[in-house]
Amino acid sequence: MLFKNGKLSVRLLELKDNSILVKWLSDPIVLEFYEGRDNAFDLDMVHEKFYNRDKGVVRCIVEFDKLPIGYIQYYLLDSDDSKLYGYTDLSDVIYGMDQFIGEVAYWNKGIGTLLVKSMVEFLVEQNQADRVVMDPQTWNERAIRCYEKCGFKKVKLLPKNELHEGEYRDCWLIEYIK
Repeated sequence: MLFKNGKLSVRLLELKDNSILVKWLSDPIVLEFYEGRDNAFDLDMVHEKFYNRDKGVVRCIVEFDKLPIGYIQYYLLDSDDSKLYGYTDLSDVIYGMDQFIGEVAYWNKGIGTLLVKSMVEFLVEQNQADRVVMDPQTWNERAIRCYEKCGFKKVKLLPKNELHEGEYRDCWLIEYIK
């Protein structure tokens, strides 16, 4: 387990989690906000995206009251992302992170805020992060409100940054500074 905060815990992704990822990533309600409703996952896609990829990304399952409810990942920003985001002149330790709550019954209960705050605290304290960044799509106002409650600030607009449901969508670069 990476950390625990009350009923919330985050642990490393295990192979046995593949079926829960398929469940979440084939739910149109979840896909509306993560990956897109035109991109439902099957077991092969889950293995391709979550298990057979870059070793620099730390992939985790989010549990609440010992039940898996979501996914979170974090990674040191690479040179391509640093360039895209405009961090080429900084010597800061910068982490990126992405997450979703896959169990819709756990939405709108403050768990996302608790998760983001807890992960930022973990990255700052355990990984010596100076900054943590994310790039949510501009239309995802609920997520952006959550991130702003956690201390993130909008830094710059990233036009047509992410393909979602057949079109490239604008995203905000948001950052938390220690």
